[in-house]
Amino acid sequence: MDKLSRKTGWIEVICGSMFSGKSEELIRRLRRAQIARQKVQVFKPVVDNRYGQDHVVSHNDQKIPSESVSSAKEILARTDPDTQVVGVDEAQFLSMDLVTICERLANEGKRVIVAGLDQDYRGNPFEPIPQLLAVAEYITKTMAVCMVCGEPANRSQRLVDSDERVVVGAEGAYEPRCRRCFQPPQ
Repeated sequence: MDKLSRKTGWIEVICGSMFSGKSEELIRRLRRAQIARQKVQVFKPVVDNRYGQDHVVSHNDQKIPSESVSSAKEILARTDPDTQVVGVDEAQFLSMDLVTICERLANEGKRVIVAGLDQDYRGNPFEPIPQLLAVAEYITKTMAVCMVCGEPANRSQRLVDSDERVVVGAEGAYEPRCRRCFQPPQ
């Protein structure tokens, strides 16, 4: 295949706080690709088992079949050559290798759609999302509603006691907060 006939790939990143609709938007884009009869493969980290291992599931119960991976490198190994669209949910649970892997898939002509938290429970950048934002062609930042004041929220307030950076949870463990209402741990 010569350069002129090769389709260009790209990277799309959907980021924001918990409960902001990231997975919902990822599922919407992947379903549209399926409607267009494009071959789609979806991956999520094995650590995210909140709603099952074989689907990406949004908080409002939309779902799409997926494959669980224990490392970012598995995505590259398990992506079929004829896949046109690759979706990755909860990307913050994967290593920095994800950046290189997404770039490689995009360079192969694939559309790569990645969703994940851009900040951790302390309000700090949550790798590898900031690095993916730097190389992505398209970026969507989703906002939730602050559970304290009702304003737009872009932070995830942890409600359970833990110093671990990764605590997988949903309602009851986290809630969205705006800049003013967010209380980072001391």
